[in-house]
Amino acid sequence: MRCLTLLTLVFVATAAAVPAADPSAASRFEKADLGKLPPGWVAAKTGQGEGSVWVVVADDTAPGKTGYCLAQTAEGPNPFFNLCVRTAGAYQDVAVKVQFKAVAGKLDQGGGVVWRYQDADNYYIARMNPLEDNFRVYKVVAGKRTQLDTKERLKVPVGEWYTIAVTMAGSAIECRLDGEKHLSATDDTFKTAGKVGLWSKADARTRFDQFAAAAIEK
Repeated sequence: MRCLTLLTLVFVATAAAVPAADPSAASRFEKADLGKLPPGWVAAKTGQGEGSVWVVVADDTAPGKTGYCLAQTAEGPNPFFNLCVRTAGAYQDVAVKVQFKAVAGKLDQGGGVVWRYQDADNYYIARMNPLEDNFRVYKVVAGKRTQLDTKERLKVPVGEWYTIAVTMAGSAIECRLDGEKHLSATDDTFKTAGKVGLWSKADARTRFDQFAAAAIEK
């Protein structure tokens, strides 16, 4: 628990990148990958229908200062979950964060992160939805989403960058938005290591940057 607290403080106080020695740890999006899915990522989906199209786009406001970020660009049906998962690395106890900007979506907006991802139907997710003014953490089991905690009446204007940061050690989950803790839950559905990645729902066209993950040492 002490290690979890220390790593959380690092995320909140400094938003420092995790060590480059971990090949799955930090992501920068570059001009060379404009218009396509960058190396080291794979698109997936939960649900039936067309969607989950992820490409690097130009964005002068991207917080990584490269001028590019990763975007979900399809207008999928509702319910339908767009997933983009890092191919390298697997984590059990993990701290994961990303900066996101909601761009458009009539059915849904915003997005979040996934962790302990076993496959496209089994994982944890924390997400912010500007249309609903809520921040929530879920588990997805056999393709069915179950809510673990929620923060309601939390407004996030569309078109601005925000940071989601999650830590999970053992069965304890903590989720922060822009450094403020809003969600906590305990769940042991997925006990083993899994992939980490990004998530949006339906037609949410959302941009992501500064994705990072780090193992929490026991």
